[in-house]
Amino acid sequence: MTKTHTTRTRYGVLAMIFTTVVINYLDRTNISVAAFALRKELGIDTVRMGYVFSVFGIFYAGLQIPGGIIADKIKSRFLYTFLLVFWSIATLLQGLISSFVALLGLRASIGVFEAPSYPINNLVVSRWFPEKERASAIAVYTSGQFLGLAFLIPLLTLIQEALGWRGLFIVSGIIGIVWAIVWYMFYRDPRDHKGVSESELEYIEKGGGLVGSADKEREKKKFKWTDFIQAFIYRKLWGIYIGQFCLGAITMFFLTWFPTYLVEFRGLDFVKSGFYASVPYLAAFSGVLLSGFMSDFLIKKGYSAEISRKLPILVGMLLSTCIVGANYTNDTFFVIFFLGLAGFGMGLASIAWVFVSLIAPKENLGLVGGTFNFIGGLSSVIVPTAIGFLVQDGDFSPALIFISVIALLGFFSYIFLVGKVERIVPK
Repeated sequence: MTKTHTTRTRYGVLAMIFTTVVINYLDRTNISVAAFALRKELGIDTVRMGYVFSVFGIFYAGLQIPGGIIADKIKSRFLYTFLLVFWSIATLLQGLISSFVALLGLRASIGVFEAPSYPINNLVVSRWFPEKERASAIAVYTSGQFLGLAFLIPLLTLIQEALGWRGLFIVSGIIGIVWAIVWYMFYRDPRDHKGVSESELEYIEKGGGLVGSADKEREKKKFKWTDFIQAFIYRKLWGIYIGQFCLGAITMFFLTWFPTYLVEFRGLDFVKSGFYASVPYLAAFSGVLLSGFMSDFLIKKGYSAEISRKLPILVGMLLSTCIVGANYTNDTFFVIFFLGLAGFGMGLASIAWVFVSLIAPKENLGLVGGTFNFIGGLSSVIVPTAIGFLVQDGDFSPALIFISVIALLGFFSYIFLVGKVERIVPK
């Protein structure tokens, strides 16, 4: 195919990233759907279930920085295929376990293989999209986690009703393996893609897209420990790191304890809980798309990055504090309303990856992305275990207060630490 005519290949690539994110979150969160039945069969209490939820986060967060470095050095086509295959195998094997220790080990291995995924997503979008389309692109692929969960949670509850929690894990794993084959067959970096025109490449590159992804360009820059230090010495980077931790804390409640909250604390029927659980995810999906397209619209209208990029996140963090409202009602409609409002806020704040692509030194996008996701990922270590202890007596009220306070901390982080939105140029 000649590269002389205008193409829109980047949108096909974005659709692939979107699908990969859906599968990524399917394999992270099927444990939350299975938790109620799994705990009963394996005899796991809330504290040990908190450990099961958190062990994923320990390895996922701990390997973010190495994962980001690896993402910078290995072609996304090959690296993502490898990761998809192995985390999907680990997912499938969860359907065959019979002990708490085996479950811990497999959850840990999923954390290992999913660790580089979001640095890869950010790199792919940074390569394929100009800066003025970046927030929208990030919003689209980030929305995959919420749209996927909104429709998958009810579907997963039905699969579990039909096949049991073991069948749920096996089906999830098979889906991931099939998608790994599709990714390998169809994904290419911009300069390696036969379907992209020269005019599209020029449009992306002139708009700030990092289309240079050929092997020579990878070989030009070798990792140095001074690069590692650069990821930690700037206040504005710490602002987005702390903000991502706070966003992660909100997200982790929904990804781990939320179905248990509905079934055990609110007393909802298991199948009905799957449909109720979809409401915050649909709200988050709406929020993240609104956030991304609104942010890019404001940029195109000439508003500063401080307004166009920060405003959705600040509003989102404030709305997420509304989760605490569920403590003050016993009406199921209002419980879901407050949780949905928090979910909408979570979605609005979920374009935070755009700050990595706009602020990080361009030679170290993967490294800074890994650090950003590492600190954000610490929430997946701390929050599920903390909630496990907070709800030992069966009362989820302290847990919702805990999440609300963390959301407020994220708001202040963006207000006081991030500052002017501009790329860091190391001296």
